[in-house]
Amino acid sequence: MDTNTFREHAHRVVDWMADYLDGVEAHPVRSQVKPGEIAAQLPASAPEEGEPFEALLADVERIVLPGITHWQHPSFFAFFPANSSPPSLLAEMLTATFGAQCMMWQTSPAATELETRVLDWLRQLLGLPESFVGSIQDSASTATLCALLVARERATGWQANDQGLAGLVGAPSRLAIYTSAEAHSSIEKGARIAGFGADNVRKIPTDAAFAMRPDALAAAIAADRAAGVVPTCCVATFGTTGVGAVDPIAGVAEVCRREDVYLHVDAAWAGAALILPELQALLEGVEAVDSFVMNAHKWLLTNFDCSAHWVRDPDALVRTLGILPAYLRSRETGTVIDYRDWSVPLGRRFRALKLWFVLRSYGAERLREKIRGDMALLGELAAWIEADPAFEITSPPSFALLTFRWTPDGVDDPEEVDARNGRLVDAINDDGRIYLTPTTVAGRKVIRFQVGQTRTERRHVEAGWAVVREIAARIAAGIH
Repeated sequence: MDTNTFREHAHRVVDWMADYLDGVEAHPVRSQVKPGEIAAQLPASAPEEGEPFEALLADVERIVLPGITHWQHPSFFAFFPANSSPPSLLAEMLTATFGAQCMMWQTSPAATELETRVLDWLRQLLGLPESFVGSIQDSASTATLCALLVARERATGWQANDQGLAGLVGAPSRLAIYTSAEAHSSIEKGARIAGFGADNVRKIPTDAAFAMRPDALAAAIAADRAAGVVPTCCVATFGTTGVGAVDPIAGVAEVCRREDVYLHVDAAWAGAALILPELQALLEGVEAVDSFVMNAHKWLLTNFDCSAHWVRDPDALVRTLGILPAYLRSRETGTVIDYRDWSVPLGRRFRALKLWFVLRSYGAERLREKIRGDMALLGELAAWIEADPAFEITSPPSFALLTFRWTPDGVDDPEEVDARNGRLVDAINDDGRIYLTPTTVAGRKVIRFQVGQTRTERRHVEAGWAVVREIAARIAAGIH
């Protein structure tokens, strides 16, 4: 394809993109295809001869589109949002056009220096300490893995990378990680990858607000020390996945500082809300944190992937992850940042460009308006649920997330209530007008509802709640 043909087709693709965003509400939110349905429409082998671009775009409509779950749908209330916005999409197009591999300063100076500056802009907006230095990871899971690796090296005197955990002579064979019972599964996954082992992840009990208890953390650390286990890393959460709980950073940090335990804060979703000055008091104690992550690709209108990761000691991160073969040396080595040593993969995309476009296009105040608006909509939803005797809130609004469950008339058995709620959320998602996800609270099945998609308005939340009630009534009528 020459550039003239590319130009022609690119205009068509951009028109298609704009039409998709304008018309996304016409699609069911969650894909309605069955397993194997997409694959059955694809040839078993690649074509020998090239095909016209028109055929490719037609098959996007015919084959791909029915198999897409529409994360950009304003009635996407499941999981957490994975937002995009027009400025972000345009920047992503430029990134693909440059095709740069931004592993080191020399391979694209603009990518490195823009990343450094934009991450500092975002640090200031969130109210994080000036001592924090940032980089962009692909996901919060990777940032957490980086934290676990640095903590492992610190706890083993920087020997584990060279000797492996099994080869450490005279050192305890077990290193422990501490996190809330409500924490994300990526912590256990990171523990497996980093060699800690899932059995050495301690799930710390939570209080009535589902937040980690510092006293329970201290007790778990003391028990491990008594058993000859080395307390190594604690991961606190700012906005847990299930209910949006916030661990008390100051209390957890005090324990970690006293016990010389590395402290990482996972603020993947709710961290975006810290651009609101009125919420920054929740950061009390953050100056003692070793690393902090939030995903701009969740609630800051920047399309996936763009995870902002700050550390207090970048030298420790580079010492943990850095390897310098001859082919990666340059005359600037040691005088500039080479971000290849700040993350697990060597290869790095030019992710900073889209975050730069978003921050400059919207400005901090419009982003604050977006988050305040979503939180207000969630508050209205909470009032509607509380006013309906057939439903109950099972965890209160936290930022823009709550959980609830259906309590059908005449059903008292907890197991049966669980079964009805499972049936309800499946029926809602099969219906296609909205998309919700299930979770558990205090061991019981409940339904999550989060507000945060870029284009969500009050009418979408109101219609979404109407769908929940309508389908619950239909199920109840079928039961009785």
